[in-house]
Amino acid sequence: MRYVVLTKGVPDFREGKVSFDEDGHLERGKTPTVMNPNDKHALRAALQTKVRHGGHLSLMSMGPPGYEDVLREGMADVYADDLYLLSDRALAASDTWATAITLSTGVSKLDEQPDIVFAGFKTADGETGHTGPQACWCEDWPIVTHVVALDVDEEEGMLRAKRLVEGDVDEIETVEAPLPAFVVADPEFEPSYTRAEHRLRYRDLREETQARAEHYEEHLTTWNHVDLNLDPDYIGLDGSPTIVSSVDPIPKAPAEREATMVDPSDTEGMRAVVDELTPFAGGD
Repeated sequence: MRYVVLTKGVPDFREGKVSFDEDGHLERGKTPTVMNPNDKHALRAALQTKVRHGGHLSLMSMGPPGYEDVLREGMADVYADDLYLLSDRALAASDTWATAITLSTGVSKLDEQPDIVFAGFKTADGETGHTGPQACWCEDWPIVTHVVALDVDEEEGMLRAKRLVEGDVDEIETVEAPLPAFVVADPEFEPSYTRAEHRLRYRDLREETQARAEHYEEHLTTWNHVDLNLDPDYIGLDGSPTIVSSVDPIPKAPAEREATMVDPSDTEGMRAVVDELTPFAGGD
């Protein structure tokens, strides 16, 4: 079995981490990059599949050289075997469609066709949820989205999944799809390791990966648009059909907070603090 997880680096939006210019626009160069939080669910789904069925797991991302840290973090989380970074200035400013074309080409360039490609629910910066399904469309594979539980029947070459259907009432439906296939993991995905052999395999993978993650460069392959044989007219800004009409600045984090100092020995002062906090704790 061969698996690929598509990951993305996004700005660290935690308070105090985000930098803005004078116009209130995000300064990516001054804002730390972290792995897209929703990609963690895809990582968990891929790790569960590898623990249960074995195989080779790769992480792939498109972005600047700094995304190596994101891939290294992912290798440690999902016990990946190798990493692929699609990095080139010609790829800059890609919208979801140009990104999907690039990622799909990267997947097709691998030495072995994956059985399953995993993607996160949506990114924390764009929040479109388009890239995974669009990359799947490029491959013309079946796709199962909002997956909350997953298993694979290797003999029949099928995956079976439970997926969340959101409507007036949340429903769970069971579906199956032939391999190879795309899987988009939902935030409600919960990995399951019910058998002892799975828990032992999980432990062994963790130990094997510690050394690999420390020397991740030895397991990292970087491809540019020439390596991928991509036409510049179909990638980057020139290959992006999306037109951004305007951007709403992200509200700035409060630069200062008002603080009231209370001496712990001041009984009346401490009682006032408790009275003020009690409504937020839901108590009386």
